Amino acid sequence: MVETVTRKRIEILVDTPLVPRITSHINAVDISGWSVIHVDSGGGRAGQWQHDDVTGAAAKTIVLVIASTEKADRLVDALAPLLDSYRLLLTIGEVQVVRGERF
Repeated sequence: MVETVTRKRIEILVDTPLVPRITSHINAVDISGWSVIHVDSGGGRAGQWQHDDVTGAAAKTIVLVIASTEKADRLVDALAPLLDSYRLLLTIGEVQVVRGERF
């Protein structure tokens, strides 16, 4: 059986125009890999929303990161001041990865 290593999976739901700001924080804490996933629609405390293809209104994106615990902790600390002001949703969970040395 292939060996796995425990790493942190961080998902950040953010307004699409803020993605470059988030990825700059990711790079600043020396995390080299991340993915951007565009979101069509969703809902929350403020109600439901849907991406408008014409205007880009309410465009949301998930930035996905897998990192070591140390790097994940540094990223969360860097993003903490932005959580309320930019209404970010940040989730953290443990995952098992193959080739853990890459994260």
